Amino acid sequence: MRTRLSLFALLAFSAAPALAQPGMQLPNFRPYDQTGINTFETRKDTALTDGMKLRWGAAFSQTFQSLDHENDTAADDLIKIGSGFNLAQANLMMDAQLAKGIRVNLTSYLSSRHHNETWVKGGFVQIDELPFFNSPAIDRIMDHVTIKMGHMEVNYGDAHFRRTDGGEAMYNPFIDNNIMDSFTTEVGGELYVHQGPVMAMVGVTGGEIQAGITVPTENGVANPDARKPSFVGKLAFDQQVTPDMRARLAASVYTTSSSVRNTLFGGDRTGSNYWLVMEPTSATLTGNAFSGRVNPGLTDQLTAIQVNPFLKWRGLEFFGTYERAEGRQPIETVRRTWTQLAGDVVYRFLPHEQAFVGARYNTVTGNLAGAPNATGTANAGLITTLGNEVTINRMEVGAGWAPIPQLLLKGSYVNQTYDGYPTASILSGGQFNGVVIQAVLAF
Repeated sequence: MRTRLSLFALLAFSAAPALAQPGMQLPNFRPYDQTGINTFETRKDTALTDGMKLRWGAAFSQTFQSLDHENDTAADDLIKIGSGFNLAQANLMMDAQLAKGIRVNLTSYLSSRHHNETWVKGGFVQIDELPFFNSPAIDRIMDHVTIKMGHMEVNYGDAHFRRTDGGEAMYNPFIDNNIMDSFTTEVGGELYVHQGPVMAMVGVTGGEIQAGITVPTENGVANPDARKPSFVGKLAFDQQVTPDMRARLAASVYTTSSSVRNTLFGGDRTGSNYWLVMEPTSATLTGNAFSGRVNPGLTDQLTAIQVNPFLKWRGLEFFGTYERAEGRQPIETVRRTWTQLAGDVVYRFLPHEQAFVGARYNTVTGNLAGAPNATGTANAGLITTLGNEVTINRMEVGAGWAPIPQLLLKGSYVNQTYDGYPTASILSGGQFNGVVIQAVLAF
């Protein structure tokens, strides 16, 4: 999906001044600025309007980092890092209403750590009405149903609604995402049913970040069964219990029986916001783009569940994540399990909740892949045993201020530790800590 940045978007914008309205919000649309915080799935909007509408948006982030890292290996193998500014990141978003209840989105990464050049993140069609059928019966069904189709962000879990995505860092009260970052884009469709405070969703995708029609191979032999679809489901309860209290509880599942390379925990094409921590001396910004995160490498078979409670009382909010992922890579004969716990408490204050302070704790535990069996032994080249059980812990405290809904300045102090890694690993006894400050603009 790589593409060169062209003048097409700018020409389209200038050619349709009547359609492109700065600040315009579309029905069933999540704003990109501060007003989109704590929005999860878009709710059914009864105030749908007719006609074509076009909206352009953008998001930018600039980070100053002052982090230190260390490990207990004998070799001086960590890259030397100090204080300074990181590469600015930018996203471009196009949203259009094609007809009443039919909306399309296209999001591009203009600049990011993992890909300095422009990449298309993905896009989707969202259908909340089917006006071309002109059927009252179908209209009554669509009062409760939403359909999404495209190469799009998979709606697994609620944590992806609070993560930083390239230049779009407005929704995240902290600097980076969960240590085990569950986010990917896949070709597929999702069907939502809304009934009062309850939302249920089922979906099916191609199971990989890139579409594929060729027959995959395993150990040099064509195997048509190596590529299977992925299935995703979600059930959520979300209600404004009192004028001061909102409560939400969501549970999700994602499963695939086989994949050429599943990327549920490695689908981010922008990179982390802790740059070059715990990386070797040969590291580069693009080649080592996910510093501070852990990818369990469950790229073939995978079943993952995520449960997320969210409570907001006036300006005080809690968001939690419980996640369990079990699976393996193609050359493994044993399945490994990884678990993740995360919780953050944020207090928002001043008019329109312009400022906030918060703290977050995140821990991940799981088994690394074992070593492949030696040549000449049974199951040579396959992995038949589990590797070390490792644990990664992160503590973070931060604060932020948004003078207007489109601007945010935030910063945090972070401390992250690594336990259980083999002595030969660069992460053995690893730790990084320090301060990161980030400026965000989104509209």
